[in-house]
Amino acid sequence: MRIVIAGGHGQIALRLERLLAARGDEVAGLIRKAEQADDLREAGAEPVVLDLESASVDEVAERLRGADAAVFAAGAGPGSGVARKDTVDKAAAVLFADAAVKAGVRRFVVVSSMGADPGHQGDEIFDVYLRAKGEADAYVRGLDALDWTILRPGMLTDDAGTGLVRLEARTGRGPIPRDDVAAVLAELVDTSATAGLTLELISGSAPVSVAVKSVAGN
Repeated sequence: MRIVIAGGHGQIALRLERLLAARGDEVAGLIRKAEQADDLREAGAEPVVLDLESASVDEVAERLRGADAAVFAAGAGPGSGVARKDTVDKAAAVLFADAAVKAGVRRFVVVSSMGADPGHQGDEIFDVYLRAKGEADAYVRGLDALDWTILRPGMLTDDAGTGLVRLEARTGRGPIPRDDVAAVLAELVDTSATAGLTLELISGSAPVSVAVKSVAGN
């Protein structure tokens, strides 16, 4: 498969790129800064410099053409202000989805956040973030031209992955290593039977492949 990842230099994205490249997939990662390119090459991915905050739908679609799947793993990051929650966490996700439709890429996986909700109340930066992610998710869900799956991990940690997870429509809150999020994404990209599902993910007792198979087609 050829897979294009938005936010290609993110912590989850780099882990995902390594997994996909190791199993023989062709991976491209969209990055904002040319100096990030070596990290992607080291992970086995092709770096593509393209800023989703300024690119057009046509420019992004051009990078997506010929791909079998697209993964939105970009994020403004914890140090960013309110404005970038809107331009990255929401607008860039919408742009990437529209570009996938234009490029004819049906399989579309979103890394969202537990608690994402367009109706979320509050004025703190994290409240704005959850609203932005919720609005982006709602937009993607409305696109019939995409076979989308939305993944909402719990509290992300840098602990070593265990390969054991709980993946359900509702899991309740809990931690999850970024290693295990990447492993689940690698399975989801390959499992189009999870299209149309919004899934929460925390650490659990099911091996990743078993967890994904158990929700596929539900």
